[in-house]
Amino acid sequence: MDTAPRPSTSDLTFRDATDADADVLVSLIESAYRGDSSRAGWTTEADILQGQRTDPQGVVDVIKSPASKLLTVERDGEVVACCQLEHRGEHAYFGMFAVSPALQGAGLGKVIMAEAERTVREAWGAQEMHMTVISVRNDLIAWYERRGYRRTGKMTPFPYGDERFGIPQRDDLQFELLVKSLV
Repeated sequence: MDTAPRPSTSDLTFRDATDADADVLVSLIESAYRGDSSRAGWTTEADILQGQRTDPQGVVDVIKSPASKLLTVERDGEVVACCQLEHRGEHAYFGMFAVSPALQGAGLGKVIMAEAERTVREAWGAQEMHMTVISVRNDLIAWYERRGYRRTGKMTPFPYGDERFGIPQRDDLQFELLVKSLV
């Protein structure tokens, strides 16, 4: 149950990230998923993965890709959330989703997802949103299911041995494809 106070979401500003945002976005993404700071929120992966979640080059690559954008969310001039949107034909890919741990559980994620879905429908005519989630993240998958995403059972392997994606703390990690119709 969400117990965090419900801050206003009308004071959020959505914009595309620029190269100058890379370091701030890396810090945000890392804080939401890795290390002790991530434990302040509920999206932590600290028990299953250590090391980095992303790096400045990975963020800049998303920003510079002509097929994607890194939607950046600000409140009072401070970056509080982000998500990657990538155009893949009739569907869009949703990834790199991070909300500041101090603000998790307050309803911002729902607002940001709705804006991301609206953006890909309007900008690219996307009919579906796809994402991959580590299959052992049951709470996170359940949250996405409550937002209309469905599990497909389609799995892809976790990139063991590539520390750019973290250092696994267990040997059963894989990604499951989740899909939502946007029409």
